Amino acid sequence: MIALLQMEGSEELESSLLTQPWASVCLGESTFLAKVCFRDTGYILLISDLSSVWYESADAEAVGQRSKELNKRLTVQVSSFLHHLCKLMRPLLAGQPDATTSFSCHHTASRLRLHMKSELSGLPFYWDFHCCPAPVEMVSRHLVRPLIQMSLALQSQVQKLSSLLLQKDAEIEDYRESGATLSRDRLRTEPFQEETFQQHFMVKCVRRQRGQRTPGPLDVLGSSTGWNFVLECILNRSENTNKSLCVVCACVHKYIDNI
Repeated sequence: MIALLQMEGSEELESSLLTQPWASVCLGESTFLAKVCFRDTGYILLISDLSSVWYESADAEAVGQRSKELNKRLTVQVSSFLHHLCKLMRPLLAGQPDATTSFSCHHTASRLRLHMKSELSGLPFYWDFHCCPAPVEMVSRHLVRPLIQMSLALQSQVQKLSSLLLQKDAEIEDYRESGATLSRDRLRTEPFQEETFQQHFMVKCVRRQRGQRTPGPLDVLGSSTGWNFVLECILNRSENTNKSLCVVCACVHKYIDNI
């Protein structure tokens, strides 16, 4: 029964995490994408350097046990402890870290530990997030699928804008054929060439892919190109979980290289 309640609590946390936005966070000299959800029943953290994706889901019991190990002089209810953790994480995710709270991060492909140091009730306060590699389905649900959805939405927007430009050009040409002239010649524009525009855009993508530009982590969230690499990864992922995760991460890298 307890195990069932813990599973339901974990699923509820991850569902709530879906509504949380990704944030760019700087930890030392490294930049990560992160999102986190805190509840009275626990928390879930998802963090990525776009080479790997790690996560930790901790229920109230695990939080209480770890708090006793790290903060032996503090005695607070777990719900209050989680509320304080949330309060300390909020400025970091907002890009305005509190000077009284410090973070350090150590990671490998197989694990990530995020260490926090602050104060609570005038006493030193410590916390460690112990993250392991995120399952492929979680990576797909929180990162890959939203990228595809945004990419498709942006591509649709570009197509509509291109169509509108062509219509405006046709309207302007009709005015010209009717004898209308510009009162200010500096406002004259060349007709929109959709094919030329697309070719120019692809040339820029190729140049960036060759290393002329290194995009930041949040660039991936606003790009309208490269989604086909991600889709290809999902459709052809391996049955082996670890290998699949590597394929997804490599695919995201390709996505970034093409924006």
